[in-house]
Amino acid sequence: MRDHRPARAVLFEDGVARLSPLTDLRPAWDVRLGAFTVRERLENALKTGFCAGLARPETGAVAAEGLAPADLDAACAEDLLVVSARCALAPAGLESLAPGRAIVEPGTGALVAAHLAPGACSAGDLRRALEAAEPPRGVEIIPAGSPCLLRHPWDVIRFRDAGLAADLAELIRGDGDFRPDVPEGVTVLGRGAAVHLAATVVPTAVLDCTGGPVVIDRGAVIRPGAILVGPVYVGRGSAVLEHALIKANTAIGPVCKVAGEVGGTIFQGYANKSHDGHLGDSWVGEWVNLGAGTTNSNLLNTYGEVVARNSPEEARVRTGLTFLGAIFGDHVKTAISTRIMTGSVLGTGSMVASTAAPPATMGAFTWLTDAGPQAYRLDKCLDVARHAMGRRGVTPSDAYIEAFGALHARVAAGRGGRA
Repeated sequence: MRDHRPARAVLFEDGVARLSPLTDLRPAWDVRLGAFTVRERLENALKTGFCAGLARPETGAVAAEGLAPADLDAACAEDLLVVSARCALAPAGLESLAPGRAIVEPGTGALVAAHLAPGACSAGDLRRALEAAEPPRGVEIIPAGSPCLLRHPWDVIRFRDAGLAADLAELIRGDGDFRPDVPEGVTVLGRGAAVHLAATVVPTAVLDCTGGPVVIDRGAVIRPGAILVGPVYVGRGSAVLEHALIKANTAIGPVCKVAGEVGGTIFQGYANKSHDGHLGDSWVGEWVNLGAGTTNSNLLNTYGEVVARNSPEEARVRTGLTFLGAIFGDHVKTAISTRIMTGSVLGTGSMVASTAAPPATMGAFTWLTDAGPQAYRLDKCLDVARHAMGRRGVTPSDAYIEAFGALHARVAAGRGGRA
């Protein structure tokens, strides 16, 4: 296979997809899809890092803290590979894509990646093409073998199983810091347990690898009586608490606390589900805290296709999924015994404190009680956010606070100015 690795590799966000609340406070390339984020998964596939990113204006300053902003004038003068920041699964041939060729998604025709020779495209033309998720002019178009782009937030569930399987294989293959055996007193069923040398698995824990590997990363802790049914990933510094049941296709990002029954769920990181309650086929943003007994449904009584929507203002769409729990935006909080319906989307900064189940779609910065929904004031929400982040030793950056406030202002404007 000929080596066509470019001089520069750049990630780009387009203006086509509707990924809120996943991307309210982060670029799409930082969304966790399994053990890895979009960016990490693509870098593993390409065997190289991205030098820059082209982010949406709403999160550009936050994105720049982790990846330099792309200078398209300079980039277009060199051999350049551009890859969509919503590419959930790297298509075959991405790592060897030749100059002058572009991969598009079958069905949608949206641009997945393009390899451009130096000077093949002006910066302005390229920017317009990327914004529209279209191939640049003059390239040979190659369809990907199957759909691979996120279009809606619940697509993280659609691509979850295949992506997590690849992630776990990459971790086991590439990291020499996993123990050759498991700690004494830990029960392992089947083969495929990978416990980091700096992780702690307490006796009486069960790692069931008969359906897939269980990977426990650096600094993670598995407490007594916990049962993990692979494929499962437990991220750095996270804790699976006593008697938890972590079922297949769950990926827990860094610095989380997880208890109760959890299956098919992705935790972005820095979230707490520290009590009993069921959570299935869901995506949990950062700084989420689920109160004791919070439970969600992930299957309709009719066993039919789930319909959902990103926000209360949008039309419901068919998800193509039979199993879909909830999408929790960053900084969502739920009170004890909260019930969450199938296919729910809870917007960033929302708070559920009602005895009845909340509506399936809650807008960002909504405070819901039995008296009805109210707008969550920015100063109050920021106070809680700073406190929650401070408990994990994290201080929000100026860029993060600015993005937080700008999101709140957009939401307030949509409500007619009610903050």
